[in-house]
Amino acid sequence: MRYGIFLIGLFINSLGVSLITKANLGTSPISSIPYVLSLEFPWSMGVFTILFNVLLVLFQLVLLRKKFKPEYWLQIPVAVLFGWFIDLTMMLLGWMNPQGYLLEVVSLLIGCAVLGFGVYLEVLADVVMLPGESFVRAIVATWHTDFGITKICFDASMTVIAGVLSLIFFHGLQGVREGTIVAALLVGFLARLLGRWLSFLPGKLYPSVQAEAKTEKKENYWCITIERQYGCGGREIGKELAQKLGWAYYDSDLIQAAAGTTGLPEEFVEEKEEGITGSLLFDLLHSMEGYGGNKAAPQDRIYQAESQAIREVAAKGNCVIVGRCGDFVLREDENCLRVFLHGEPAVRARRVQQREDRRRREHYRYYTHGI
Repeated sequence: MRYGIFLIGLFINSLGVSLITKANLGTSPISSIPYVLSLEFPWSMGVFTILFNVLLVLFQLVLLRKKFKPEYWLQIPVAVLFGWFIDLTMMLLGWMNPQGYLLEVVSLLIGCAVLGFGVYLEVLADVVMLPGESFVRAIVATWHTDFGITKICFDASMTVIAGVLSLIFFHGLQGVREGTIVAALLVGFLARLLGRWLSFLPGKLYPSVQAEAKTEKKENYWCITIERQYGCGGREIGKELAQKLGWAYYDSDLIQAAAGTTGLPEEFVEEKEEGITGSLLFDLLHSMEGYGGNKAAPQDRIYQAESQAIREVAAKGNCVIVGRCGDFVLREDENCLRVFLHGEPAVRARRVQQREDRRRREHYRYYTHGI
């Protein structure tokens, strides 16, 4: 199943690259060097893609040395298949020649969407990395750099090299234009977006794996999740409810659990766990981290770790869980009561003001011994 999904993803990936290239606004960054070389020399874009990817595998061998695992050699047959798929899809799209800038932009956006879907399928299959992403991973492992920043620098370097080759060969830009930048930004964003929209898909495709990953829960265990508007007193209500029922209460404890499994400092988890302020901006900034690396973006890692912690505590016994998207994480749990607290804006504002005033007053009294 996984290999079938990977092959489909690889073909769709190559189709997306070909669509972007046919839009005539510049190809994707990773394909920019092979495309420019194919315009100057008799070999096809697919052949140069194979040679370029094999070169990246050899670079990994030099960087990793003894850490280069035998399974990394699988990247070479994958690269060969990817290059062959590119030549095939370029041939199938031979009729495509959009006229006018508007049609070129539409073709570019369609290509980015197709490529994003292909990347998502490859990640969903979780079989093997393409040489480009694996080369970035080798750099990160060797020099301990940040994956997202390294991936951006790698794509930028490929684009610059392709641009220089184009200027040398054609005295102008061929294959590197505004579409290259759009593809670099948009493809990762779309792949991440699909990952969220289709989060249910792994459970459908790999039911046995998902079943093994789930923690068994006794039928007589119940949990109550409380989500709330800011200033509704969700923590206070949750604590009092748990005390009256004699159940366990979880709130900040989940932060500690997430920090322990992500390797991120607890202070960072507490600051970032609910700090995403604009999904589009966030996805654009972290699209390089979310796909291709061996770790997700920090906020995604926090959410995944907290979700796992929520499932584990819900399986241990009766409990009350406040926040952390607990209602969504346990949405399929029949023994979960989901509560949402809301209130009038004026009432919530007054509670927040009183709480902040009390906090400042206690801080002042503690250090000054004054009133």
